[in-house]
Amino acid sequence: MADMAANSEVEGAARSAAGRRDLAVRAAVAQGLVGGGDESEPLVCLLDVAGIRASAAALTGAFAAALAPGTPVLHAFAVKAAPLVPVLRLLADAGLGCEVASPGELALARAAGVPADRTVLDSPAKTPAELREALALGIAVNADNPQELARLDTLVGRAATPPAAPIGVRINPQTGAGAIDALSTATATSKFGIALRDPEARAWLLRAYADRPWLTRLHIHSGSQGVPLALIAEGVRDLHALAEEINAAAGRRQVDTLDIGGGLPVNFASDEPTPTFAQYVAALREAVPTLFDGSYGLVTEFGRALLAKHGLVLARVEYTKTSGSRPIALTHAGVQVATRTAYAPAAWPVRILPYDAKGAPKTGDPVAQDVAGPACFAGDLLATARELPRLAPGDLIGVPDTGAYFFTAHYGYNSLPRPAVHGFAVDRDGRVRFSLARPAQDVAAIVAEAGGDLRDALL
Repeated sequence: MADMAANSEVEGAARSAAGRRDLAVRAAVAQGLVGGGDESEPLVCLLDVAGIRASAAALTGAFAAALAPGTPVLHAFAVKAAPLVPVLRLLADAGLGCEVASPGELALARAAGVPADRTVLDSPAKTPAELREALALGIAVNADNPQELARLDTLVGRAATPPAAPIGVRINPQTGAGAIDALSTATATSKFGIALRDPEARAWLLRAYADRPWLTRLHIHSGSQGVPLALIAEGVRDLHALAEEINAAAGRRQVDTLDIGGGLPVNFASDEPTPTFAQYVAALREAVPTLFDGSYGLVTEFGRALLAKHGLVLARVEYTKTSGSRPIALTHAGVQVATRTAYAPAAWPVRILPYDAKGAPKTGDPVAQDVAGPACFAGDLLATARELPRLAPGDLIGVPDTGAYFFTAHYGYNSLPRPAVHGFAVDRDGRVRFSLARPAQDVAAIVAEAGGDLRDALL
């Protein structure tokens, strides 16, 4: 009976995200991915493959349940959220495409095998070369501003026959800011898109579409971390209304696809995945019921909401000390893997999960202590006065919810190396299998990137 209860407990852990995470931490130590000793890695980053697949299924399922049968829909993952080829390949296998915003991101999407017709190019500063490449490949392009549209005129012309690549215009609905100003893309003065509520902007857009029959899409991205669902939905409502106005003026269905962007916020306070994609769809249905009636194809561009909850930074506590009577744990995870937290801790607080040297969750009376990173500036802190069991050298700290925009976007402060990233899968018996998704950067690579082969170039 005891064995049956133990097996049931293991199976239950393997099914839950938190359970898989704890099993992966213990296995990472046991398999030598991270831990104590002179030769062991002091820092590793983990991605939960089952969790990523579950998020992709939740996204595609939520829209499929709401859309009229046969409605074309492309869920394009925002590559900037996790620019790792194996991640893009995993998401492509789950039915997603890619949204790219640079030649580098496009190269990553292509390396992952994502087809051109499942790729969207967005950027406020596309070069002529980028535009030519996208048009030649048949990649969808969203123009950001009138000057870019004029540049496209020279590349596409004003022919009635549309180009192979779908082309649209990004608008800024100017619906307002969320809780984080730096991530609010729909403010009155946002750098993105055509400001819809500026004087004459709407009339300009109507003329732009009337003059260019090959403009068949409209694009918006009004959401991000800190933006409530109602505000995101308001922007999508304005996009839909503009499409209806353009099509009425054209006397035909010129705009056939609405790219509604992404930006679903993520809950960083607990393991609960909220808001959900189903809640997002419900908010859209309430604000724009006809969005789902099949009149328009849809494109989404989610990033953080798909990956954040499935990433874990795992770092060794190297030393502990006190300063001003406050305990401080010095770890190997800091600004290089959690840049936004170090520079804007109030906007980007993270949870700290304490583990002992064997990877078991650490217990004990909570003590207010700082958790610091290895970089040489005072703000390199993951947490301040955080109540945790008192950490000791050799312990590990886990930083969950870091699968997007954290360790995937390394910051090279102090020439700290990029850590290895491993995906992990847990079978029903609790066995953990790791797959390398990005190797750790060695010192030779750091020297090479810093011009090591050009030592005498400035003499």
